[in-house]
Amino acid sequence: MSKSVLFSVYQTLKKCFQSLENNQKVWNSVLAECKPLMVSLGNLEEQLRAFQKVQIANTPLHTFPDLHQRLHFKLIQAVDIVLGKLTDKMCSLQSVRDAISNQVSGAFQLYEQNIGSLDLATCTQRSAVAPSIADMLEWLQDAERYYRQQFLRRKNLLLTLRADDLSLLETAPKRWESLETPSGEESISGKPFNVKENYKMSSRRLPGRCDGLLSDGLQ
Repeated sequence: MSKSVLFSVYQTLKKCFQSLENNQKVWNSVLAECKPLMVSLGNLEEQLRAFQKVQIANTPLHTFPDLHQRLHFKLIQAVDIVLGKLTDKMCSLQSVRDAISNQVSGAFQLYEQNIGSLDLATCTQRSAVAPSIADMLEWLQDAERYYRQQFLRRKNLLLTLRADDLSLLETAPKRWESLETPSGEESISGKPFNVKENYKMSSRRLPGRCDGLLSDGLQ
């Protein structure tokens, strides 16, 4: 087993988890920006539904020509604007997803390129100060899958929304929120997946293991 190869793999995995935490912060920041937009979408749905019940012809406003059509157009336009802003947010989420996928792909490529120098015992060995290489690769793979599925589910939800379909607009905020809830119907799995916790474990343990490997290599 080459200690230099093992050190390189650990360093790459360490950088992956650091990058993962940074990307997670960006992801959560974008999702936070989406929340008020989803609230606005729900409010506009309520306004459109209430507007459908209004008979302007039976009110003093009937003297204004095409008022009903103009007000309806304004509400539909407002919905389209909010949907457009949400689409822009999805572009930001896609960038995060791509960054994570590329980072994880790079880690697996490095592992596969050096698999001949890493025996099974080394890859599966864990200790009190460091998880195994196999553990960390699995965590990264889970993280990549999590963000990929989250992006697809949110994108597909937005693709179903139209300004003229009030029933879908009405349920959109709750369906969007359920994606963040492990127990919700739209959850990606039956159990919670905490990427940040896994990162903290890895970023806390990796330096000690890598320092040890580096010291060994210098002796």
